[in-house]
This record gives sequence, structure tokens and C-alpha cells, in this order.
Amino acid sequence: MIYLDNAATTLRKPPEVASAMRRALENCGGAGRGGHAAAARAAQEIYQCREAAAGLFHMKDPARVILTANATQALNLAIKGLAGPGARVLISGFEHNAVTRPLAALGAQGVKTVILPTPLFEPEMALHLFEEALSDGGAALCVCIHVSNVFGYVLPVERIAALCRDKGVPLIVDASQSAGILPIEGDSGPIWCMPGHKGLYGPQGTGMLLLPPGMELPPQCHGGTGGNSRSPDMPSFYPDRLEAGTHNAPGAAGLAAGIRFVKKKGNGRADSALLKRAADLLSVIRGVRVYTAPHFFCQTGVVSFTVREDDSEWAADALSEQGIAVRGGLHCAPLAHKTADTFEKGAVRVSLSHFTAPKDIDALARAVAKI
Repeated sequence: MIYLDNAATTLRKPPEVASAMRRALENCGGAGRGGHAAAARAAQEIYQCREAAAGLFHMKDPARVILTANATQALNLAIKGLAGPGARVLISGFEHNAVTRPLAALGAQGVKTVILPTPLFEPEMALHLFEEALSDGGAALCVCIHVSNVFGYVLPVERIAALCRDKGVPLIVDASQSAGILPIEGDSGPIWCMPGHKGLYGPQGTGMLLLPPGMELPPQCHGGTGGNSRSPDMPSFYPDRLEAGTHNAPGAAGLAAGIRFVKKKGNGRADSALLKRAADLLSVIRGVRVYTAPHFFCQTGVVSFTVREDDSEWAADALSEQGIAVRGGLHCAPLAHKTADTFEKGAVRVSLSHFTAPKDIDALARAVAKI
């Protein structure tokens, strides 16, 4: 199988990820659940994961690396912690259901979500729309995806963060498609939410929330933390305040190995040439429309296309029959498809990793031409 569905999860991992997980499974007890050697080994694996993440994302305090089960859990923790009753929340037109569904649920508390009509591959317009909305009606919170999981569109989150700082408005960034791919400054102001199983090459069931200095979040899950057991309240210090329950020590060990792999290889995918190759080969096939930014100046990791008026899931299934793994449909991001006018039939998404080769792109083009 030629695997080109890395925006969902990176299937091929560095071998050291599985080795680290196997070692943790065989040797780790419950972190903070005892003073014996097995518990100490678990605590060490978890701390090393925080430390590796803090190093990659330039954070001074590893305790502000909050471990989660995935990006969705991190986003729920951040959104529900900051969007109080009656809050006005600004979001881009490319947000994933992991953002829109928690906000929809908060609608019962009077939270009002304002979707900014940020057009595809126009970062200056996106910046202008956030600036205009912050000036006109204000906001209690902004949420913005860093890289669209549908189109690979890189939004100008650093400049949006500067606008939010000037207005005193917190910003949550969905870094699901950028963590391990684009540079991220964890102490720069926004709350960064990310999975471990995509660009960081960790296992599924891992994720992180990067909490910047000075930012406070109330816990959304309450339970045991291994310490302060006499208190009925969650601890006041991080990371314990936001990490109730037994940690996923094997997952943390695998994620740490994935982060070290990314750091060794260099942050980001050398994918510009491969994206261009895919776009060039696909765009000459009759009936195929490819969605790309000019010269890929604000695009990374992903290129999507449609085939005539055919349903994208049919096209993805037809490619699967030829041994090509891509994803069709709405990609859990119907808002992005509405914004880009691909909602009716969806799109076929091709997403790359460090392990994608030119021959994989060539095989994809041949298979698309065949269907």
C-alpha cells in the first residue's frame, strides 16, 4: 500500500517509537502511584516526554506541557475553560469539528460563535477579518487552526496572536497539522493544542496542550493525581491541575521518541517539491481540479483535488482498490469545505510525511488517471 493519508495519522513511524513503547509496557507502573521502581520509571518516561516537547517548542517550563489523549481533548479543555457564559468567540472559516462542536455545545450557555469568512489561500484577508472583528465587536476568545487539515492552508496565526495580545484576548491554536511541521513557540502567547500521532510521529491516543506563562485554565476532568489525596479539589499547580487519572506511560514514551525523531530530522517536512510534483501531475489530468496556493507560499503537507463532478469518497475508494491510501469526503471539517465551496462532493486529500517518496506521488497520478 502507498500511504498518503498522513493528515489523519502517520502510519509509518520511526522504529524507535515502537521500541520505546514496548520498553515502557514491560517496565512502567503508574506514575505517582507509589514509591517503587516501576512507578518511578513511569514518572521518568512522562517527564522526559514533557522535556522533549518543551525543547522542540521552546518552552521554559516542561510542567506547562499538558499531556492529553489527542488534540480534540486538548481543544475541549482549552475552549471550555476559556469560553464562559455569554462569550463572543471568533473562529476562522477552516475549523475542524473538534473546535466547532464544543462551541456549538456551549451555545446552550449563551456562547456566540462568529465564523469569519476567511477565503482559501488569502492569509492577508484572514488577518484583516480578525482585526476588523476584534475592533468592531470585540471577543472573549479567538480560535484559529494553524494549517487546514483539508487544504494545507497555513493561516497567519503568529500575526493573529499579535492582534489578540494587543486586545487582551486569549487565542487557542489548533496545531493538529502543524506540530512537528512548522515552527511553534510554545511560550509565545496562544494555547497550542496538538495530537501526538501526526507530524510528531507518536502513537495514537497521545496529544498535548501547551499552556503559556501566565495563562490559567480550570480543570474539566477531576480525579486522582497521585498526590494531595486528602483535598477534595484538584491541585493548583501544573501539570497535575489538568491531568486527572493514570497517565499513558507507553504513549508518552513513544511520543517522546517521535519528538526526538522530528528534532533530529529538522522541524518540518521537506514537502514543497513533492506538493508541486503532485499538483503538476494531477492538474494535467482531464477533469481533475487541484487546490493549491500560488507557489505554495501558504501551504504545507496537504494537497486536495476533485474529479469531475464525482463524489470524492467514490474516488478515494477507487484509489484504495489500486493500493493508494488517501481520504475523501469532508474530513471532519465541513466548515472548511463550505468556505472553499467543496461541501457538496467533498475533496480527495493527499497528505505527506517524512517517508513519502517521489515514486509514491507518481503512482498516485497514474492511479488517478486510470479512474
